[in-house]
Amino acid sequence: MVRTWAIHYPVTHATAHSVADRELADFPNFGRDDETTYQDGFDKIYEVCWLNVFGAKLVDTVGRERMRSTPAHRVEELPDGSILLVTWPTAADFATEAARVAQAHAWVHLRPDLDFDTVMAILRERSAILAPVEPRFAPDVAALLSRLPEYVSLAQHQRRIAELNAYVPPEPDEWLPLDAALPSDVADPKAALDQYAYFAERLVALLHTPVPSVFKGSPESLTDIDFHFWKETFPDTFERHNIDATAVPAIGAYLGEVLVRHLGGQWLPRKNWMEAQVRVGDRVWLPFARAHRYMRSTQALLDHSLTQLYRVAERHARY
Repeated sequence: MVRTWAIHYPVTHATAHSVADRELADFPNFGRDDETTYQDGFDKIYEVCWLNVFGAKLVDTVGRERMRSTPAHRVEELPDGSILLVTWPTAADFATEAARVAQAHAWVHLRPDLDFDTVMAILRERSAILAPVEPRFAPDVAALLSRLPEYVSLAQHQRRIAELNAYVPPEPDEWLPLDAALPSDVADPKAALDQYAYFAERLVALLHTPVPSVFKGSPESLTDIDFHFWKETFPDTFERHNIDATAVPAIGAYLGEVLVRHLGGQWLPRKNWMEAQVRVGDRVWLPFARAHRYMRSTQALLDHSLTQLYRVAERHARY
């Protein structure tokens, strides 16, 4: 039974193009509460999708002749009495106007109680939601934002891209002009730098499994770290005192080490490590202050990302 139509319409291909539409249709509830859905099941045709297989019982309920006479690209009666119905030749085009018209005609044919214009309005609204949106993310955080849409449902993917296109994080202000830099006030600068290196190694120890690139200490690893903390909702999940005591110094030191290694930065250590700075060009950056702000909330991970600070510092280092 399955082989006949699967040869023409592979399940993987059909699913890839229709799962978002099915989600917008609220499959399998179709607007019903869970109890009603469980009780009634598929007692009538609630939806007609691009590809459908209607069971024999439902076919008999609707009327076999009505089902067989549906205006559609393909209507095929299967050996067990069920019916395969394909509204449009290709799944990739299921959301085009012509395909939606064909879908609406099939739907109202099988549900004559429905109004064609009303059905078309529903289908056009879905197509609008699914219409491709070209990513135009803020350049300094594009590498990070490009990963976020996959963490919403497929039906909301394009809408999320549009939201992120409009999102512009605040400019980093964790810096001072070089002539306003705080002078180093530590008795043993080497010991202070060793401490920063130790803090950075703690971040490597924390993230080496979920974020293997953390070993590289590269600008790309900063984006991987941003994404990991955002995905795990880290600031909103773990105890605040542990975040401030352990995560913030580890993140700040790691960020500072990346600035030193890749932008030729120079640490200006301070007794209060929150005041420690990294000189890059004509600015000094405060990586621990950035890390503290960064770890305030999951949203703050985007608003004050490590990725953005590095890219802004990199741009100013060229001047």
